[in-house]
Amino acid sequence: MKNVLFTHSYFYQMDPKQWKNQTPFPPLGTIYAASNLRENGYNVSLYDVGLKENPSELKSILKKSKPNYLVIYDDGFNYLTKMCLTKMREACFEMISYGKAQNCTVIVSSSDSTDHYKEYIDKGADFIIIGEGEQTLLELINSLENDTNYSNVTGIAYREKNEYIKTNKRLVLKNLDQLPLPAWDLIDVDSYKQIWKNSKQEFTLNIATTRGCPYKCNWCAKPIYGQRYNSHSPKRITELINYLVKNYDVNRFWMCDDIFGLKPNWVQEFNKELKKNKLDISYYIQSRADLLLKEDTIDALVESGLEEVWIGAESGSQKILDAMDKGTTIAQIEESTKILQNKGVKVAFFIQYGYLGETKEDIDLTINMIKNLKPDNIGVSVSYPLPETPFYEKVKHQFEGKENWTDSDDLAMLFKGTFNDSYYRKLQRFTHKEFRKTQGISNLKKLFQNSINYNKLRSILLLIYYIPTSFFDKISLRKMENLKST
Repeated sequence: MKNVLFTHSYFYQMDPKQWKNQTPFPPLGTIYAASNLRENGYNVSLYDVGLKENPSELKSILKKSKPNYLVIYDDGFNYLTKMCLTKMREACFEMISYGKAQNCTVIVSSSDSTDHYKEYIDKGADFIIIGEGEQTLLELINSLENDTNYSNVTGIAYREKNEYIKTNKRLVLKNLDQLPLPAWDLIDVDSYKQIWKNSKQEFTLNIATTRGCPYKCNWCAKPIYGQRYNSHSPKRITELINYLVKNYDVNRFWMCDDIFGLKPNWVQEFNKELKKNKLDISYYIQSRADLLLKEDTIDALVESGLEEVWIGAESGSQKILDAMDKGTTIAQIEESTKILQNKGVKVAFFIQYGYLGETKEDIDLTINMIKNLKPDNIGVSVSYPLPETPFYEKVKHQFEGKENWTDSDDLAMLFKGTFNDSYYRKLQRFTHKEFRKTQGISNLKKLFQNSINYNKLRSILLLIYYIPTSFFDKISLRKMENLKST
């Protein structure tokens, strides 16, 4: 059988904000695809660029291994790949050129190449996989190896006689358990452990229990796994966890699903499987406020090891949530936050500024929500138009050359918002300062009531920094707002 070299195009070191966190995850989607090919008889290897500085080393890897196929297969479970960052796009183009220089058949699978397949083909890629990729990749390579008509393979794009061809859309995989376990043996897990050690956080590996999301937030893109929601069985996920615990000495996991535990009774069954296998783990998830209001579900989550929930709060303004077609309410955010924190689960908010129609009053509502509910962490960004979304269609006529961020800390407004780029960048930092200030004051009030750990004491001491700098940022923001209104 022919040799297939896998790689991907997300370089943590080329994304300074993420690299500073020192909490990188291996390319899960990539090793799912590699495992599927290997189980079907192909010789596979992996050049993992996640911790590399740039793509240049790939040239020597290709010369040495001489693969027949170079598959640049991005991790669709990593939300950063959905953002189609231009640094990573350029890196992928560079890797395509290296592959072609060594006479490889180059196949690309990513959110960006799905949205912009013509650009990738123009840069030399032979085939682009559109959407979910494991079965498509297997069928495509089988077709090439058997010299059959690859035009019958659904879910690919290519060029023939100067014409771009895009075949019919492939149906998403419903029974996820039919896939083999990811090829974790291809990953240098120790190198990831070392980076996590630098971060002084507990080492964590990533697991996907589901694919897709059935909700219709109008700014959210789903180029790989789509609008459908399909799930591994609790038994299969427990089998994977057991494997990772035994082989890599890891007990903490990031469940990187768009929505964790949506399927009825899944969480309860998962809890039972963990207990049956005597697995004591901790994990954190993403979810929606409205899904976290069922007491039996939360109890099962807590029992199974849930440590933290990231909620897509987005805004403290119901007007903005409704404009986003979010389908949740401020009351649900408040209630779910209180229930979870009362049960000892940390709650973190994703916050999004700059959506169409957002006013200063809406921004104030968001900051007040953060200060009142006191989440344990926040992630703040600005609205980012992704292709194939209703939001993108509304604002694309406003693009002026720049359609993607350079890296995840770019924060450029790619459309005409209420305020300019400088305002939102300062607002993002001001919101973090207000959050940290609120945390510090809350811990200060508790100083003589409970025992206090290092992190809480540190948050109190940092009030010396956050109180004055937040005050001056507020003045600067007010000046920018006044300039806007004149």
